[in-house]
Amino acid sequence: MLDLLCIGDAVLDIFLKIPEDDPHFDLNQDKSKLLIDYGYKIHVENYLKDIGGNACNTAVGVSRLGKKVGLCAEIGGDEFSSFILTRLAKENINTAFVRQDKDKSTSFSVCLSFKGERTLLVEHVERQHLFEFDNSSARFVYLSSLGKQWHNAYEKTLDFVKKTGSKLFFNPGTLQLDEKSRLVMEIIEMSDYLFVNKQEALKILFGTDKHLGNDQTDIKKLLFGLKSLGAKNVIITDSSNGSFAFDQNNIAHFLDILKVDVVEKTGAGDGYNAGFITAILNGKSLTEAMLWGTVNSASVIQKIGAQQGLLTKEELEDKLSLVGNLKPQII
Repeated sequence: MLDLLCIGDAVLDIFLKIPEDDPHFDLNQDKSKLLIDYGYKIHVENYLKDIGGNACNTAVGVSRLGKKVGLCAEIGGDEFSSFILTRLAKENINTAFVRQDKDKSTSFSVCLSFKGERTLLVEHVERQHLFEFDNSSARFVYLSSLGKQWHNAYEKTLDFVKKTGSKLFFNPGTLQLDEKSRLVMEIIEMSDYLFVNKQEALKILFGTDKHLGNDQTDIKKLLFGLKSLGAKNVIITDSSNGSFAFDQNNIAHFLDILKVDVVEKTGAGDGYNAGFITAILNGKSLTEAMLWGTVNSASVIQKIGAQQGLLTKEELEDKLSLVGNLKPQII
């Protein structure tokens, strides 16, 4: 039996680290735009090719922490798709529910990493997402972002959870939040754990990621609003401002980040989700899960790419012993 079935995307990620002193690469004055000298050859400091996608990253993270994980995703039939399957096998991911479309290529992204931030160039091949996972016996399901034809996969996931009683972790993507359909809202209502960042929380509740203050009173309003939609537990991550959670007993918690040297932030949220989910799979409390997520995420942002810094069980245990007084606070 699988501990977790992750449903979403699997893609190829290419990471290019640009030297901070490159004379042809810079930021504008308020650091809102990336400036590149047109027509120049830009030298990269480091290069990495790896698998990615929200569901894929989370699956790898949970597997490294010792759980039995399956991935339900659709990939192409080219040589990059073979690379994805080989890497998944190396990470001990069950690929029985990975569907290959031999007539299509692999979706990919190129990440330009510069001065601790990333700029993504993304190409998504349109998929049908005609997933078949009815015979899965997973105790938990993690549903994440998908491309344009996402409705069928989301309907099947909802039906599966209702039929089997599997617990649901839900991390909706941009397309799902932009549409915010009846289906998305029903899945939120069925979620045992809803994962969003602050901007996504604003979009769900107000239809826009309009500015909201960073004080804990404002965040508690978001937590309460999302909880009122039916999710049993709500988790909001807010980058360097830490993470917040509202549990099924209507108690709000805050956990600060671990202060580390940031290389780049790709996969930070997926790393947090993987640590959090694994803690729950191990019977830990929500507050312990927040700490597991925070430690795993801090490791991810110290490496290039979304998966290089994902911890093993032994590594996580070692780092948990070194966090000192860092623990969630009731707010």
